[in-house]
Amino acid sequence: MAASMYCLRTVVHGCQRHIVKQPGFVIPSTSSKTKWGALRFYVIPAGVKRPAKKLTIEEKPKVMITKEELQEKRKDTSRMKPYGFTAWKPVDDVYVARYYPKQTIQPEIAVEMLKTFQRLDFTRPDQEVYLQLKLDMKLEKKRKVDPFVGYVLFPFPFVKKLNKVLVFTEKAEDIEVAKNNGAAVGGTELIPEILNDDVQADFYIATPDILPKLNLLKNKLRKKFPKTKRGSVGNDIANMIKLFENVYEYIVERECFIRIKIATLDMPLEHIVANMNTLIKDVSQHKPMEFGPFVETAILASATSESLYIDFQKFLLQESAKSEEN
Repeated sequence: MAASMYCLRTVVHGCQRHIVKQPGFVIPSTSSKTKWGALRFYVIPAGVKRPAKKLTIEEKPKVMITKEELQEKRKDTSRMKPYGFTAWKPVDDVYVARYYPKQTIQPEIAVEMLKTFQRLDFTRPDQEVYLQLKLDMKLEKKRKVDPFVGYVLFPFPFVKKLNKVLVFTEKAEDIEVAKNNGAAVGGTELIPEILNDDVQADFYIATPDILPKLNLLKNKLRKKFPKTKRGSVGNDIANMIKLFENVYEYIVERECFIRIKIATLDMPLEHIVANMNTLIKDVSQHKPMEFGPFVETAILASATSESLYIDFQKFLLQESAKSEEN
């Protein structure tokens, strides 16, 4: 009997010890084994408001960086990698382009690459070569260069068909000169025909005496309307016709972009580079050099190839040198 009572006390003592050490308890109404510790089953009395939680995390205002500041940070070559990019140059042949700065190529190498693309893709050898320029239109005191229309005469023309030129004049000698040079000519009697699209031309030139009588054509011709700044108004009819028969027109689109054909891919390398040089120099004349370079980026491409960023700085060296001498 004594032995049995001793065993019973030992069992009860051990069970009590395990119950005291266990911090939680099991809800008998559920079959899960989740342990709940130190639960207080009461609610906030009615009419007592719960204190609002205080936010200790302070949000720092985002600092916006301007385009000019971003360009300045990326010019710092002492950094291990350019600001906002992975590295200065990709190591592998295949890479994600947006993680690296744009790699510029020398114009001669870019033209050779376009010729190689044409041979590998079996496309037309006489396809057009395009040059796209992005311009910095900013001037001082929030002023900008107005979008303009320009004309360039390439040293190596690539279009066999001449432009159609129409001359506005009322002088008999100018009419005869225009006809001898193969241009269409007329006076105010051509205004109704132009308004009705019966007569069309690539370029319109005029003599100064008839220009005030052509105001009805301003809305119709718009940028093709004869103007002194564009060289389409003057008394030297013969030279004006020769100029506009071979000239190429470029227009500033989307406020800061110019895209124009400069050659065909079957032309010699030297001819394509010379036409490129002529266009960039002609465009740069529309903004004074004292406000910084006018051309920001130059992209070369053919009709069926990818776009290549070219290094055009050497085309501006002569122009900048002249400005320093002056």
